[in-house]
Amino acid sequence: MKKLFNKSSKYMKGPSLTVKWAFASSLFIFVVFTIFAVITYKSSVNLIVRKERTIMERAVDDVSNRLITSDENLTTLTTISILQQVMPEEEELNESSLFHVSTFVSEISQPSLSIFVFNAEQEPIFSTRNRTIDLVYEGDQAANIVDVDGEMSFLMIREIVSEKTGKLIGYVQATYRLNDFYDIRERLLITLLILEFISLILSSILGYFLARYFLKPISTLRDTMLTIRNNPRSELQMKNFHTGDELEELSEIFNDMMGRIRTYSARQEQFVSDVSHELRTPVAIVEGHLSMLNRWGKKNPEVLDEGLEASLYEIQRMKSLIQEMLDLTRAGNIDPNLLKKPVDAMQVIEQVVNNFRLLQPNFTINLHVKAEIDKKVQIYRNHLEQVVIIILDNAIKYSTNNYVVDITVETNQEQFIFTIQDYGEGIKEEDLEQIFNRFYRVDKSRVRITGGNGLGLPIAKRLIEAYKGTVEVSSQLEKGTSFTVSLPFSQTTLTENEE
Repeated sequence: MKKLFNKSSKYMKGPSLTVKWAFASSLFIFVVFTIFAVITYKSSVNLIVRKERTIMERAVDDVSNRLITSDENLTTLTTISILQQVMPEEEELNESSLFHVSTFVSEISQPSLSIFVFNAEQEPIFSTRNRTIDLVYEGDQAANIVDVDGEMSFLMIREIVSEKTGKLIGYVQATYRLNDFYDIRERLLITLLILEFISLILSSILGYFLARYFLKPISTLRDTMLTIRNNPRSELQMKNFHTGDELEELSEIFNDMMGRIRTYSARQEQFVSDVSHELRTPVAIVEGHLSMLNRWGKKNPEVLDEGLEASLYEIQRMKSLIQEMLDLTRAGNIDPNLLKKPVDAMQVIEQVVNNFRLLQPNFTINLHVKAEIDKKVQIYRNHLEQVVIIILDNAIKYSTNNYVVDITVETNQEQFIFTIQDYGEGIKEEDLEQIFNRFYRVDKSRVRITGGNGLGLPIAKRLIEAYKGTVEVSSQLEKGTSFTVSLPFSQTTLTENEE
């Protein structure tokens, strides 16, 4: 736990998530157990009270039902005779028989139960205990808890009316001491409190260790992030947790995200480096010519024309470079509305091919269509045109010996596929993986001849991928290069109008 706080105390403003989780789980268990304990306590107490009251009421009912059979005012002898179910004429009652306790009397002689019988004049005539108690009659009373001789007890009083004569012949008053009940209740309460305390301790310990176990991936993620924060160039990755849940998914997403960030960071550094390098040369050239003109070229028309022409050319190159950089940025952020504008791809390819045939009369550009196309392609017209122009222009630039370019169009059930094949210089195998990188050129010495900035193919690749397409390249030195582009079909047929 100390480790949990010290490791990142600089960033933590309160208790750790592990401590919070442990506290919350302990509190939840404590509340649930408390509710359970209260319900158990109340239910048990009520159950015991009802049971004790039932015992007392049944005993009073039994005594009353026996005594109402008498047709005369109750006396000690008649009361005992009736309760013992022994008739005076059948057996002479003597002192020994008065203390003889039948089965019924044994039942009503429980330690906590005391039954007192009074005659009609409210004089005590019988007791199940060796003690007497005054009659507190104020009408028949149900079993109520009162203080009897300093002890909390049930008290119940009932009139005895002869069922033969209908006259009042006596009273039954019963008390039931609740000492045992209060002892049981106290022990139950103490037991529940002890169990609750133990459950709180155990739930806190268990909650803490469970929290540490389940939050270990988050703790590892935090440590990994802190390490990367302190050393942005670190190649550290989060450990994979094979838990099969969101935490495993989190670790995979984090590692994938960090991989992409590192890739983007490397590309950004390369981008800044390349841009700085690309712009440094034309700026230096322009600065050199302007400095020369400022010193002595103003009076020499030839030097002035040469300097202005060279400066304008470099400025035009910088303008082209900046425009291509903007195109590259926009290629990764396609307007969603453009995704709803499919195009007749064959019409676009034919148009571009015809334009290039006019611009490059020395080249033979062959168009081979191997399938009938009845659907539009899911790409914006201008973007498809830009992709075809970039790849076809690239093929012509590097076809220095064989002035032939073949364009093949075919399809499958879901995609429109076209391949642009040149028969020029070809590309080395180690260069194939990098030709879609920004500012990358296979032969940098040729930049002045071809006029390229190394941004065309990256722009084409971004546009194709933005429309869920793919581009593949294959090449052999001195035999040529082929680019194969696959784009998904739209559900719109060629007979429908574009939106």
